[in-house]
Amino acid sequence: MQDNDSQSGQPTGGDDSWEEGPLYRRPDPVAAEAPQPEASRADPLAPRSPVPARDRPGEMLARGVCRHLRAHDFVTVEEFVPARGLRVDVMGLGPRDEIWVIECKSCRADFTGDRKWQGYLEWCDRYFWAVDRDFPAELLPEGTGLLLADGYDAEILRMGEERRLPAARRKVLMRKFARHAALRLQGLRDPGMLSAYRP
Repeated sequence: MQDNDSQSGQPTGGDDSWEEGPLYRRPDPVAAEAPQPEASRADPLAPRSPVPARDRPGEMLARGVCRHLRAHDFVTVEEFVPARGLRVDVMGLGPRDEIWVIECKSCRADFTGDRKWQGYLEWCDRYFWAVDRDFPAELLPEGTGLLLADGYDAEILRMGEERRLPAARRKVLMRKFARHAALRLQGLRDPGMLSAYRP
């Protein structure tokens, strides 16, 4: 994706390799539409429904966001639960332990119906919205980051303000992140394990 007016910044920790614009090459569109091993909203560890990804616009945005962050050495999990009653669309863990939260909004109604996003601020170093080109970006609050995304890639247009997490909370989040990612992988290899051994 290209946008001549886009602006990017340095990620937490001052990684000098951060560059403006997308670095992830678009994949073959046929291969890109293959079923993705992602989790459902009902259970963040369970396999997603067989509905094609193109019919779930929020998940398409999340896929592009995850690809772009991976190009900058971030690893990501989708639909992550940092605390009871909260579920973020994408949480990214950077190479210097920075933690970003990205909420994907596919339309105006999706954004205006979100009553929980401010509760996510205390669980990340930087907070971002991910939207497509048709989204009215003027609705988004100042001080939050902005990514322009589609199902293939994303581009950071505005960095979110940095609010460094306390060390104790960062440790808790990183442990939850690791367990979530491990359980997601195990669930993909052995789907029956999730229902048989859930605590």
